[in-house]
Amino acid sequence: MLGFVFPGQGSQSLGMLSDIAHSFPSVEKTFAEASTVLNYDLWKLIQQGPTEELDKTIHTQPALLTASYALWRIVQSHMKIKPVLLAGHSLGEYTALVCAEAMSFTDAVKVVAARGQYMQEASPAGQGALAAIVGLDDATVAELCQKAILKNEVLAPANYNSPGQVVIAGHTEAVERAMILAKESGARLAKILPVSVPSHCFLMKPAAERLQKMLNNIAFSQPNIPVINNVDVAIYQNAEMIRDGLVKQLFMPVRWVDTVKKFVTTGISSIVECGPGKVLNGLNKRIAPEMQLININELTSLQTFIGGQECLIKVK
Repeated sequence: MLGFVFPGQGSQSLGMLSDIAHSFPSVEKTFAEASTVLNYDLWKLIQQGPTEELDKTIHTQPALLTASYALWRIVQSHMKIKPVLLAGHSLGEYTALVCAEAMSFTDAVKVVAARGQYMQEASPAGQGALAAIVGLDDATVAELCQKAILKNEVLAPANYNSPGQVVIAGHTEAVERAMILAKESGARLAKILPVSVPSHCFLMKPAAERLQKMLNNIAFSQPNIPVINNVDVAIYQNAEMIRDGLVKQLFMPVRWVDTVKKFVTTGISSIVECGPGKVLNGLNKRIAPEMQLININELTSLQTFIGGQECLIKVK
């Protein structure tokens, strides 16, 4: 059985999908649809930059959603095996919902652009940070976060990415103290991530409240392919559950380890990362080394997947 996953922020790069667009005109058509919603040329931005603009969360979010969905559209038109489960990492969950026809693409573009704005405005530059902690177990990282907090500060695990890799988020000073404590506790790595917004922690609560109001006016339906949500690793069943999950996702941690384990227990034997970069496959390999992992992010890998799906049927 086959599952698909979709990447979140950090997977973007200048020039992404350029080789695929030369062979598949639908890529630029998908970006044109997004550009109409956004009122700026999204394809021009990801091809020409500047990088600093692409890396702003207000631009990164619609860019990655559109890139991943453009790839999905190509794959779907050649699909010989229907995926049995979808999931996305943070922002990627919106892509999964669009691919499962639980929300329209144009609505998703509008929502993630606003989501990026709300997140940026909820945490002014320099106030918050994220850091990757590698080499400590989840419980230890959570305990270090509590030790590093001073009065009225926010700090907590934000992404449970793989065994021994947890991203923490919160006030910058608290993150820096936690990094020192992590190194003293034997962490192999404690590194600030180049992300301007401390997502998946309570600094994002104001953004979540604004997002809730917006989502109340967005049409959702039950996904036609099951989608796992980030917050409680449950399958979305209805519109209200989707709205609730997307709001909570902004200030609660992404449980990616549990998500991939759910793919395993469902009986899925192959996971396809559909979108720019290879971040998720790197995490998935550490979570489920027995899983066949496939990446679709450039022309060769896309053509290989389109032409080689029959062999996946034989994978147990």
